[in-house]
Amino acid sequence: MPFPRKYPQELIDSAVTRVQQQRAAGSHRAVTAVAQELNLHRRLVQQWVTNARPATTTTIATATDERADNDDPHALSLPPGLLWCGICRRPMTAVLTLDAKVAYDCPPDCHRPALPAARIVDMIGRAVLRNAPHIVPAAVAHPHNTETAAACAGRIISRVTAGRHPADLRITWRPVVASTAPLTEHLDLARALTATNPAHARELLHAVLSAVDPTTAPADPVHADAAHLHAEVLIRLGHPTAAIRWATYAHQAHTHLHGPTAAATLAGLHTLATAHRLASHHQRAYHLYRHLAEQLATTAGPDAHPTLATQASLAVVLHDLGHCTRARDLLADTITAHRRAHPGHPATARMISHLGRIWQDCAARQHVHAREDR
Repeated sequence: MPFPRKYPQELIDSAVTRVQQQRAAGSHRAVTAVAQELNLHRRLVQQWVTNARPATTTTIATATDERADNDDPHALSLPPGLLWCGICRRPMTAVLTLDAKVAYDCPPDCHRPALPAARIVDMIGRAVLRNAPHIVPAAVAHPHNTETAAACAGRIISRVTAGRHPADLRITWRPVVASTAPLTEHLDLARALTATNPAHARELLHAVLSAVDPTTAPADPVHADAAHLHAEVLIRLGHPTAAIRWATYAHQAHTHLHGPTAAATLAGLHTLATAHRLASHHQRAYHLYRHLAEQLATTAGPDAHPTLATQASLAVVLHDLGHCTRARDLLADTITAHRRAHPGHPATARMISHLGRIWQDCAARQHVHAREDR
């Protein structure tokens, strides 16, 4: 349901508090995560956080800690897509009710009553604390808070199916890697399944990474490889936003372990740039692709296929940002260089196809580009 233009102060205070809680847990994308959970624009949530005075923030945080979980109408901290309806078999989404409370609801044709978010979050958070308290960040002031635990539920729970009543929850736990089995075996199996069965590969990678928080985990070679593969699988399955945090960890870990120009580091950088581009974070993708192109030009050479392929991706992002002339010129130059250095390579045809689509888009939008926009 659409949110009102005028937001109740309780919702604003709750959003600010949730951002502070996630930042305290070590999350670097707290504003984005809260905005997605509440179906709000990121800039709006950022404005609320910026306008919150320190004294007000302290008061809100204290009040939230003192409030009982069942009394908090805005205790919304489930990962998106975790809660499913057991009646219509579709994911339930967070909505704001007429009395300014957060609830989980189905599409209109399901006709089931909405479930109170506070109670659902509390029950799932308690289940996480009972079965896997070690995954809850220790940096949080109140590590046994059920809201904080529920925010981590996606790492060990694959799905929660809701019955007709709030107490009727069926939790599907992710498979746990036995301590006697080397993590590398599960990683190798997941890598072999990536092309043929990415959903199964994702479950295996969830098991390998179940105890890893990508925002705070130290650099580990096995976890870095698993995180990189996990990001690639998520992109393949159409979840680029979820892939970003794993690709970020993989790139940072490989940079720490092998250096900024190592092959694994550059592969992680490419995956991170791709995730941002597919998530429509065009400005961030532009900077990442440009950095990758510079690194590849130094290590592989300016006419190497990876370098020119990255330049072609950079041109596509430039077009997404509205710099059509620069995009066309860069892509045309890249096609010329690629055709000269790699005659007969199939990537040249794909680049030409991208260039044709850019021209068609400009014609359809009736763009008139002056040469000064270079």
